[in-house]
Amino acid sequence: MKVLMVNGSPHAKGNTALALEEMRKVFEKEGVETTLLQIGNKAIRGCVACASCKTKGKCVFDDDVNAAAPLFEAADGLVVGTPVYYASANATAIAFLDRLFFSTGFDKTMKVGASVVVSRRGGCSATFDEVNKYFTIAGMPVAASQYWNSIHGLVPGEAAQDAEGLQIMRTLARNMTFLMKSIALGKEKYGLPEKEEWIGTHFIR
Repeated sequence: MKVLMVNGSPHAKGNTALALEEMRKVFEKEGVETTLLQIGNKAIRGCVACASCKTKGKCVFDDDVNAAAPLFEAADGLVVGTPVYYASANATAIAFLDRLFFSTGFDKTMKVGASVVVSRRGGCSATFDEVNKYFTIAGMPVAASQYWNSIHGLVPGEAAQDAEGLQIMRTLARNMTFLMKSIALGKEKYGLPEKEEWIGTHFIR
């Protein structure tokens, strides 16, 4: 089993990193290989809807998004961690996810997704929902914990005092591992669900 972990915080050693590390320790015990990408402090621009990726097979902007693509393709699961800014994810994390999901043409069906959100106080559930939408549009089951996947802290390291938040991270990692292993067994026995040809419509036709 392989999990790609993405830190969308600009602080490589902040509270988002602390939450992801709590998960990583569980993954290690469970025999799950992890790769961590620190993208929150990178200059990652947003998607410009040029659709060049449909012919080139990768994003026209050759940065950390293209570097992450093969890691995502090889992974059984994706964890996205982000701080909460104005009840939303870090803009860099959103730019990264927009381009990663749009520019990669490989099938993401049944890869497991998990969002981890960190705030001083409020906005966690809105950000949690925001990140989960990337998974659900791609046919990726969303891993759950014992509560919404959030942890609290302001100054770096303060999240270590959130005992419940840390437990949520550990439970999330265990549940995600179980789900990935269960899906692997299911794929081996039954294969992936049948896919229909895509029907694309919009509101004027």
